Order: sequence, then C-alpha cells, then structure tokens
Amino acid sequence: MGRGKLRIYLGAAPGVGKTYAMLSEAHRRAERGTDCVVALVETHERPRTARLLDGLEQIERRESTHRGAVLTEMDVDAVLERRPAVALVDELAHTNVPGSRNSKRWQDVEELLAAGTDVISTVNIQHLESLGDVVETITGVRQRETVPDEVVRRADQIELVDMAPQALRRRMAHGNIYQPDKVDAALSNYFRPGNLTALRELALLWLADRVDEYLQQYRGEHNIRSTWQARERIVVGLTGGPEGGTLIRRAARLAEKGAGGEVLAVYIARSDGLTSASPKELAVQRTLVEDVGGTFHHVIGDDVPSALLEFARGVNATQIVLGSSRRKAWQYLFGPGVGATVARDSGPDLDVHIVTHDEAGKGRGLPGARGTRLGRSRIAGGWLVGVAGPALLTALLTSLENGPGLANNVLLFLFLTVIAALLGGLLPALASAAVGSLVLNYFFTSPTHTLDIAEPRNLVAIVIFFAVGVAVASVVDLAARRTHQAARLKAESEILSFLAGSVLRGQTALDALLERVRETFAMESVALLERESDVDPWTCTASVGPRPATRPDDADVDMPVGDRMAMALSGRVLPAEDRRVLAAFATQAAVVVDRQRLVGEAEQARELAEGNRIRTALLAAVSHDLRTPLAGIKAAVTSLRSDDVAWSEEDEAELLAGIEEGADRLDHLVGNLLDMSRLQTGTVTPLIRETSLDEVIPLALVGVPAESVELDIPESLPMVAVDRGLLERAVANIVENAVKYSPDAVSVTVAASSLGQRVELRIVDRGAGVPDEAKERIFEPFQRYGDAPRGAGVGLGLAVARGFMEAMGGTLTAEDTPGGGMTMVLTLTAVPGHGTTPAGLTAEATS
Repeated sequence: MGRGKLRIYLGAAPGVGKTYAMLSEAHRRAERGTDCVVALVETHERPRTARLLDGLEQIERRESTHRGAVLTEMDVDAVLERRPAVALVDELAHTNVPGSRNSKRWQDVEELLAAGTDVISTVNIQHLESLGDVVETITGVRQRETVPDEVVRRADQIELVDMAPQALRRRMAHGNIYQPDKVDAALSNYFRPGNLTALRELALLWLADRVDEYLQQYRGEHNIRSTWQARERIVVGLTGGPEGGTLIRRAARLAEKGAGGEVLAVYIARSDGLTSASPKELAVQRTLVEDVGGTFHHVIGDDVPSALLEFARGVNATQIVLGSSRRKAWQYLFGPGVGATVARDSGPDLDVHIVTHDEAGKGRGLPGARGTRLGRSRIAGGWLVGVAGPALLTALLTSLENGPGLANNVLLFLFLTVIAALLGGLLPALASAAVGSLVLNYFFTSPTHTLDIAEPRNLVAIVIFFAVGVAVASVVDLAARRTHQAARLKAESEILSFLAGSVLRGQTALDALLERVRETFAMESVALLERESDVDPWTCTASVGPRPATRPDDADVDMPVGDRMAMALSGRVLPAEDRRVLAAFATQAAVVVDRQRLVGEAEQARELAEGNRIRTALLAAVSHDLRTPLAGIKAAVTSLRSDDVAWSEEDEAELLAGIEEGADRLDHLVGNLLDMSRLQTGTVTPLIRETSLDEVIPLALVGVPAESVELDIPESLPMVAVDRGLLERAVANIVENAVKYSPDAVSVTVAASSLGQRVELRIVDRGAGVPDEAKERIFEPFQRYGDAPRGAGVGLGLAVARGFMEAMGGTLTAEDTPGGGMTMVLTLTAVPGHGTTPAGLTAEATS
C-alpha cells in the first residue's frame, strides 16, 4: 500500500475556523462515500464546531494518567486497526502526554500516513518551528508546542483559513472562541489588532513561498522555459562597473511598484575566470543588493546574453534591467552589444529595461584578457585559415602573370600559418604549415607541379618555413595553456581570499556560504552532513537547493571534513583540480558550524552569568531590604496581639500605620522586582496610544506627599504616543527617587515642554547630585549611589524606569541641575496635529 496524503488547514491564529473547515471537508467526503473517521478533534466547547461532529464516526480516545490527572490522547493503534481511508487529526503541533508512544502528534500522523491512511490536520502559523522567535517578538508569548517546518512543507495540500483581524476580534467578543471570562484578557493581549495583522502577514508570506516552490517544481517537471508572470521578479545584469548601483536602485523602485516584487542581481563571468570587473565594485554592489532586500548571484557563461537570458528564465523572471553600454561608437563594429542582443532574444514574456547612467558611452577601458580556452568559433576559424587559406592564396598567386617570387611566397604562407595559430592554436597551425609546404613545393618550386626540389636553397627555404610555422604554433599553444592556468589560479585565489576574509570578519551565515559553493561549482544542491559517530546515521546540518543529498554516498561529489562531517554536492561530477577549492569551502563550513555553536554556548553562559548576578543581588535584597519591612510588620502585629499590654487608640493607630507603611514598601519592592524580571525576559509589550501628560502625571504622584512635588504641565502640550501604564510606573519611580534624595522642605519640580516632534518631561531635584562618570551606572539594576541607607530600596527604580521608556521608544537620561542636584529627562514622541484630550479619562496600565 502506498503512502497516504496529508492535507493541512493553516491558520494565522486560534479561532479562524481551521477545525470547522476540516470537519466540513469530512462531511463533503462522507457524502461522496469516502470512509472518514474522527481520530481526534478538539472543539474547545465551541457549539457550532461540536455540531459538525454529528454524523461522523469517532475513534475513542486513549486515557493516560499524568501527575494525578486523567488526560486523553489519540489512540494510534485503534486508528491503524480501523484502517480508514481518511482520518481527521486536529492540532498537528500538540505535545502528547509523557509516556505516549510518540512525543509529538505529528509523529502519530506520520505513522498513519505510512500505513496508507490519508490525514487531514490543522496547525497555526505560530507553531512552525522556524517562526518561534518572530512570533515571540510580535506577541510576547513563546510557543512551547511546535512542529518542524519540513513536516508541513511535505504536505500534499496546504489550505489557508483566513480571517480579517477585525472579524476575528468580533468572533472573540461574541464568545465564539473562548469562554466569556477569558475574552477581555485575550482581546487586550494576544488578540490585539497589531498582533493578528502581523500573524496574518506571516501566514500569507509563508504560504506564498510554498506556492512558489510548487510552481518552480511544476515548471521543472514539465520543462517549461517560458516565463509565467505570477509575481514580479526583476533580474539586474551587472558588469562590475560603476553603473551597477544605479541599476540596482532602479530595479528596487520597480519592485516596490508591484506587491511581492523580488530583485535578483546577477554577474556573469567567463569560464576562464578572467574579467575586467572590479572586485571592490562587485563587493559594494552585493552589499547594496542585500540592503534593498534582493539577492546576489554569480553565474559562469562565455556567451553573456545567452547566460543572462537562461538565468532569467530559470528563476521565472518578468523583467531584466540593463545599463546603457559603456562602449564607444566605433566599438559597435564588433557587434550590437549585450543590451541589444538581450532585448532582441528576450521574447514577449520578458520586459527589458535599458537604463541610462553617467558612464554610458565613456568606454570600457582596456579589455580584459581573452578566454584562455579557445572557443569553437575560433578553432573553426583557425582550421579554415590553415586549410582553405593556402588554397585560396595559391589560386591568387598562380593567376598572376609575374608572381612576387619564392621568398615572398614563403612569407605570405607563413603569415597564414601565424594567423591560424593565433585563431585555432597548435593543430590548425601545424596543418597550415604542412599544407603550405606542399603547396610551395608543388606550385612555386622548380620543377613545378612535382614534389621534387631541384635547388638546395629552395629546400632550405621550405624547411625553414615549416620549422617557423611549428615554432609559432607551439608558442601560441603554450601561451594559451599558461594563460588558462594563470586564470584558474587567479579564480582560486579570489575564492580563497573570500574565505579568508569571511573568517577574519567573523561571518557565520552558513546558508550563504553553501549558496556560494553551489554557484561557484554550478551545482543543483549542496548539503552539510554530520553524524555523532561512525555508526550513527547522517543528519543534515544545513542545505541549499532542491533535493539535497541525505548521505555522502548519494551525492555526485562528497568532501569529508574530519570523521564526522561531510559536504555533499549534487548536480555533476567535479574534476580533480576543483576539489582543492572545495576542500577549503568545506573546512570553512565546518568552522562556521563550530563558531555558531560556540556563540550559542557563549550566549547561554552570558545568560547564566547574568542570571546568577541577578539572583545574587536578589538574595541580598531579600536578605535585608525585604526583611526590614517584614520585620516591622511582624513586630507591629505581635504587639497588637499581645495580651500583656493595653494599647491606647493612638498606639493602635500608630502600629496599624506602621503595618500599612511596611506593606506599601513591600508592594513597591515586589512590583519593581517583577518589572525588572519582565524587562530581563523581554516580555514587556507596550500598548502605544495617544494620550496627554496631564492625565498620567498626577496618577504617578499618588505615592508621594503632595507638598513634596511642584507640577508644571502646560495645557498646550501636544499629545504623546505612550503606554499610559508604563509611563505612570516610570514617572512614579523617578519622582520617588528624587523625593528620597532631596533636602527636607525642598520640593521636586516636574515640568514638561515641547521641542519639535518631541515632548520632554524633566524631574528636577536639589539633592547632592551624581558625578558624570556615575550617571550611567545609576540606571543599572541593583545599584544605589552614594550613602543611600539600607532599607531605602533594592536599587531597581531607575533601571525599571529606563527599561519602560526604551520599550515605548523614548529615552531617559540624567543631567546636572543648575545650582546643584539631578535632573531626569524623559523624552517622548509627540503626536503632530493633536491637542490635549478631554479631562476625566483614566490611565490604562499594561498587564
């Protein structure tokens, strides 16, 4: 029995209707007589989804006990025994209960597919393994349940279940996704419009790339060479000249006009490795292409127009951008040029743009060395001159009544031999010398029309002619071979120089290195394979190109790197002389892998060291700063509960006030610790809104005595784009710190002003101030400057405030107050064209 087919419904977020679409498809198939069963479907108590289970056969789930709880999972054995034609398996990325036969549900699905059962499943874009970091950046939530991208890519069908963010939020608000008590929290956190829009874009882009892979595969299988303009792909032809930057920017502007436009810059080098291109210019242009979001490609081809068109059709390009020729007018005598040839041969499916630039018509300078390996046209020309040339020259000379004489005839035939050598190399020149010698002997040496030579001097002349012809041919052939060797060594040196430079620059892009290998050796795919020991199977560390080899034995070329790593290339067999350069690439790839692992280990070590530092400081804070208010609360409570002393009402009020003060201090300290933890883990996700400072600042001053702060917030200030809750916490921490260090009876000033597109909030105290060298240190966690008394806090207030400001796109800096003291400057982004909001609106804190 063959392998079953996998169909996946892909969604951007929970609730878009993946399970509903899967069950609807099952009903359609069941109506057509297909044997469909529900292996596992999670309805999440959604009534409309649950109703679709009616009429479908359901396989009973397997129960497992984990930590005292009874959990259910798909019974793989029961499904295999039932052997349905189609099985419905929901939530492909689900992690099974510990002790199950497979740790992940997608592994259960692989068993069903291997048994010949078709499977319909669902997955959200955030559960794809490669997108975990991106999704965490967007939503602030790390997805623990993931599925390898390759599992989803191997699906026979992938269908996107799409829904606009506004519609999904309406479904959420109506209670169609979560229970009512969870709706508000979901809408204000994970299901924010920005989050849903970004996740939707991720899903669309990921699926678009998959569709593009299907299209390329189909075109390759059916040998389709014409361009299908499904999406704009713009190929930029580079020569390594100074006009390249102009062409790349022009192509980028063309790509921006079409959605999903792609720029591919290509430099075509001759197979001999010689070129007049500037390596420096090419390096700059490669960087520019990457900056505009395009890709750079290096292609080998002796016929530049044909190679360019072949590349463009191979990548399904829709447009080609070329620069106006730098050749001078007289140079067009040698041909129409690359631009005209490409435009003529491009056909109706490729648009060719010829872009003018400052270097047009100024000449290309000295031409680079010609190809070292003689092309077919040159060899054919050499044979034509070497064989047909003597015959034509003989006919011309014999037609003359008084010829130029034997000496001049020898020089003329020698001239043909030299031309044949320059054009075709050794063999045509030898043939020309032999034919010329026979012709001279037969037609121009007495006795004529015989091969006899009467005079010795004529014999000497013919022998010298043949010897000179052979010598010239040998010299030309030797020069050609030496030139080829020099060109090859130059190409190798450039490649080795690139590898050495990448090592010095610390470049660790393994995929880019493998792509360079694939382009350099014109391979279909390149894979870097690795195994733990000689008996373990090979695993693919990285690969580029379609259908990479999974074992060195399956590749056309394999280059071992040590005992446990190998580079496998598929596409063609390389000559032995290329393996030296390939070995350098393979060694560099191994270095890159080792560097990446070392960087990861160093990052883990840094995080562990930072965590240890935080824990050490936290223990110090807990040992004293947190215990101090706890001790005060404990003492006050013990006193109140004591039966030995009769407390007066004033005493009880004082003890209760002490308890309240200690609790407030504890609340403040714990709040700062939690805020610092959120900043350290990167889980602070601001909810930026337009707000007015006079709504937020008064709320931030609730925790300090009213007489200790003077407020100066003009009503004419523009609104600012901030998270109200984060700004309130930041200002509260700074004001509390300023009040703590200000002299008695001297108030802290909180003033705001507008400067262009910024609004500055200045919190001014008249304390002792901080030296310049310590101004940045006071913003580090667990730092308290000077003689701050123990129990005055754990040193997190300013660190939390700066973290919140940076999270909102603002800044927090420290300046000296004129006359003594410290001024904290908070810089916020102003919202142009808006006035202040009406009074009465409350600040909203971010959870």
